[in-house]
Amino acid sequence: MTTGGMLVSMERKSELGEFLRSRRARLRPQDVGLRDYGGRRRVPGLRREELAHLAGVSAGYYTRLEQGQSPNASDAVLDAVSRVLQLDEAEHAHLRSLARPQPKARKRRRPEQLRPSVQILIESFRDTPALVIGRYSDVLTWNPTAHALIAGHLPFEAPSQPGQRPNVARLMFLDEHTRELYADWRGKARDTVADLRLTAGRFPDDPELTGLIGELTLKSAEFASLWASHPVHPCVPHHTREFRHPVVGSMTLYNELMELSHAEGQRVAVFTADRDSASAAALQLLADLSVGRQDVSTYQRTFTSPDSERLA
Repeated sequence: MTTGGMLVSMERKSELGEFLRSRRARLRPQDVGLRDYGGRRRVPGLRREELAHLAGVSAGYYTRLEQGQSPNASDAVLDAVSRVLQLDEAEHAHLRSLARPQPKARKRRRPEQLRPSVQILIESFRDTPALVIGRYSDVLTWNPTAHALIAGHLPFEAPSQPGQRPNVARLMFLDEHTRELYADWRGKARDTVADLRLTAGRFPDDPELTGLIGELTLKSAEFASLWASHPVHPCVPHHTREFRHPVVGSMTLYNELMELSHAEGQRVAVFTADRDSASAAALQLLADLSVGRQDVSTYQRTFTSPDSERLA
């Protein structure tokens, strides 16, 4: 058996311990049916021995689990720990991936590819913003309207160049345009980190992913703080977001996120607005500008007209 197959990496052990401690810290004794006799606790939340008792394992065994020294923990034990910690479905799956990772060789994957039919699909949306996000949050393709909505300051052809592909997580934390684009930037940033946490559990020790996480940790104190809090949940498949676009103003858009079949981790994102709304008018104007059907001077006259208030 190879060295990589014999031992879980120290990084994975550390992540497991940090995750479990973060979930213990958010619970009070009374949250799990224990009496709180007062007194000062050295750490917030449940003690290890309290969790172990409620999960039906010894304190020593749970301590070894939290330290990453029980790679063969049974489903029953992990399920019991999850129940006591009140983990949701995504957090439970994340616990399993951290506690029993599959050792993999540290080799770089080949750049992600799109099926030709998917490229045609994205182009067919025309005025509706549509793009494909890869397993590590790289933008694999976008149509002109999605490019104008999300990152019109970047080259349109960037997704077709694997070494230059825009990355949603990198843009969220290191790009000022993206920070200003989302009215609720903090909520979007937390969702991005939570989804990246799940991805890190699915693809352990992948050089590309660990490189991205390392870069963001070093360059963004906000990312580092969020990452340390261990948020874990997948991107919501449908939600509403407020955009503050630098060209067409404020918009309220629906975002549908759809998994692509037979394309591990790839998702299609589509943005729409309520019909006959100010947001729909602004989105249509952005679509017109993105394909050159109106020049900027025409747009500027429209935006500064009496009707422009309904677009902003």
